[in-house]
Amino acid sequence: MDMSLLQRITIEPGKIGGRPCIRGKRIRVTDVLDLLASGASIEEIVEDYPTLERDDVLAAIAYAALQTSHAVARVA
Repeated sequence: MDMSLLQRITIEPGKIGGRPCIRGKRIRVTDVLDLLASGASIEEIVEDYPTLERDDVLAAIAYAALQTSHAVARVA
């Protein structure tokens, strides 16, 4: 994973409730992931959101991968 992509993800307490966003914009990581999950291609997302770049979409994917890579402990 290209860790430099993660520099594109910002978290600001006063913006979008402190949720992870793309480069300080009001586009949340979850918005980008939802678009991808709905079948949108990276090219379609960049076309629909002209302030985004291809690397921004890749950064959202990398951020999600990092957030889900931890072990999950089950408590009985």
